[in-house]
Amino acid sequence: MDFRIIAAAKPSIPYTRDGVRFFEERLRPLGRVELRYVKDGTAEDVSARLLEASQGCLRIAMDERGENWSTREFEQRVRGWQLHAVKHVAFLIGAADGHTQALRDACDHVLSLGRHTVQHELALVVLLEQVYRIHTLLAGSPYHRD
Repeated sequence: MDFRIIAAAKPSIPYTRDGVRFFEERLRPLGRVELRYVKDGTAEDVSARLLEASQGCLRIAMDERGENWSTREFEQRVRGWQLHAVKHVAFLIGAADGHTQALRDACDHVLSLGRHTVQHELALVVLLEQVYRIHTLLAGSPYHRD
């Protein structure tokens, strides 16, 4: 299974660029994680681009209105997807205006990183860390502590 994280525009804040690079390097030896960017714009334009870029994937919209999975719940979802031969999982991160309702409706899951509204570049770094954490759990690494 591969993970695709598709986000609106490359990070412009220095600490988020550093965080993205940090987790991309850590993820490289663990599994297939691809980071893609679509052009920024209105919520409607970005949502259309995200849906187009994620065709054929199990889609997860990152949105504060979504479910809030614990790390262990996230791990169990991934294990379930593996058992059901899901080949591609795409996490969709919108721009400053968020996702349209049409995008949320088109996704298999809507996932929240918490009840707070998080700046989209920071959400990308947090998501990358969680994907890294899940990969270490699947590999039996001691990174995660319950």
